[in-house]
Amino acid sequence: MPLSNQHVESQVICEVSLLSNDTHYEVLARKYRPQSFSELAGQEHVSRTLQNAIDSGRVAHAFLFTGARGVGKTSTARIMAKTLNCERGVTHEPCNVCPQCIEITKGTSTDVFEIDGASNNGVDDVRDLRDNIKYLPSHSRYRIIIIDEVHMLSTNAFNALLKTLEEPPEHVKFIFATTEPHKLPVTILSRCQRFDFKRVTVAKIIARLREIAEKESVVITDTSLTLIARKGDGSMRDSLTAFDQVLAFCGNSVSDEDVGALLGTIDRRLLADISAAVFEGDTQRVLAGVKQVDLVGYNMRQFCQELIEHFRNLLVIRSVKKPEEILDLTAAELDELHKQSLHISALDIQRRLTLLIKAESEMAYASFPRLIVEMALLKAALLAPLVPIQELIEKIKALETASVHTPSLPWEASRAVSAPVSQHVESHAPTARTAPSEPASAAPPSGSAGGHADWGRFVAFVNEKDRQLGSVLEHGSPLKQENGLIEIGFPAGSYYLTAAQDADFISDVQKLAADFAGGSTIIKIKSIETGFTDAPLSLAEKKKSDAEQRLVELKQEVENHPVVKEAERVFGCTVTDVREF
Repeated sequence: MPLSNQHVESQVICEVSLLSNDTHYEVLARKYRPQSFSELAGQEHVSRTLQNAIDSGRVAHAFLFTGARGVGKTSTARIMAKTLNCERGVTHEPCNVCPQCIEITKGTSTDVFEIDGASNNGVDDVRDLRDNIKYLPSHSRYRIIIIDEVHMLSTNAFNALLKTLEEPPEHVKFIFATTEPHKLPVTILSRCQRFDFKRVTVAKIIARLREIAEKESVVITDTSLTLIARKGDGSMRDSLTAFDQVLAFCGNSVSDEDVGALLGTIDRRLLADISAAVFEGDTQRVLAGVKQVDLVGYNMRQFCQELIEHFRNLLVIRSVKKPEEILDLTAAELDELHKQSLHISALDIQRRLTLLIKAESEMAYASFPRLIVEMALLKAALLAPLVPIQELIEKIKALETASVHTPSLPWEASRAVSAPVSQHVESHAPTARTAPSEPASAAPPSGSAGGHADWGRFVAFVNEKDRQLGSVLEHGSPLKQENGLIEIGFPAGSYYLTAAQDADFISDVQKLAADFAGGSTIIKIKSIETGFTDAPLSLAEKKKSDAEQRLVELKQEVENHPVVKEAERVFGCTVTDVREF
């Protein structure tokens, strides 16, 4: 009996349906999507907080999940929805076998709305949503609204959502997810509990990829898994997508070379070899390494950035005690970097890192990126080693004391502590005026401002209290210093004599002298003629005389130094000026 057209058509449809089911492939990112908090890798701080909130019955009405792409924001939102609506009760882990959990996993639940904020960003969409959430859930505990990329909503849409978000019905929970939380209005942020998702570390991505590889019966090395994990750049979803691409290319047996060629990544062994050549000064190996990178067709700026990261890792290892707490590297990579940095100082790494950073910034506008990389690496390889200053000083001292003992360099001479004024003036060369000699046993009266040393201390005391008064007293000579009396002389016709004869000046100095001596003190101002030999030197004159004497001594010391004499003999020159800094 011939088949009817309807029967033939239904048979063809069934065969096509069976064929499509046989050839259907679910990508790894969807197949191994976390279905419980325990499967959520790298976000333990979020999982623990949400589980504690569920166990204690402190579940907020609105959550905001923020973080980079592919770190588990939407997956966590679905897990949260399952824990709240699971038929076995509100629990910190969903059962994933009841109808409610299965519907949420498949995205077919009528009580869990997952909305894309980019395509439903209008005020009308939010109004429709606001009208729908008034009704009780059909067969669940809660109506759960998940809005992905919520920052894409318009300003009017946010405003329409504000009141509902602040006072939602008891049967409604909001979960927002975004990669750019700074674009959300503060009014929205203040109404949500915010959870910041971290970038997943390389070690945790590798562990997850290894687990999936065993389930899929894939033979792959840790080196290849590390390359795939780094390609993901902290995103678990991107890493799984890259892993899917590798499996499509290599099958169930994956080689390191195929992974590097497919993903376009630089083998870290090549980076280590180029950096080792730089520190050894081997320019041939440096340029050969750059050529190898160029032959692969790798982007030169990306290569420079990976070199910068490699040198930065070396610098961190040489600078801190626990680099594993700072660097996102595997144990094997840390061991390799430790071995390479054993004989390199942090300063040498820093100098070369500076050259690479400068080169990377120049490559943005360069027509010859390879040349810029080569020039930077050649400069880094040919850098002259720096010798510490202390080591140079020690070598100079060793050379000076090698043959005969010679005086120390002038700038290394110790500065002698100034003696009391009365003694220091006697050792100077004759000047226009000299201090009158006093018996050695004559000591200034206790509690007075007598004596040259006491005069200096008194002027210093006045300087601390009033700098203007002290600057005048520095040009005065202490003619008489007794209990209750200080007689000060100033050159006739000078500005300082006029200033000192002012009644306010004398009154202020007398008050300070009383504080200094501990009793009432009279201040007398006298005029002294130029060339008056009985008057002692003022502090300003003493300072000038000391400076001139010190300069004379320094000049004699420099002229008599063997190094200077040898320089005069070789170059036929003479010392014309000596300055002290």
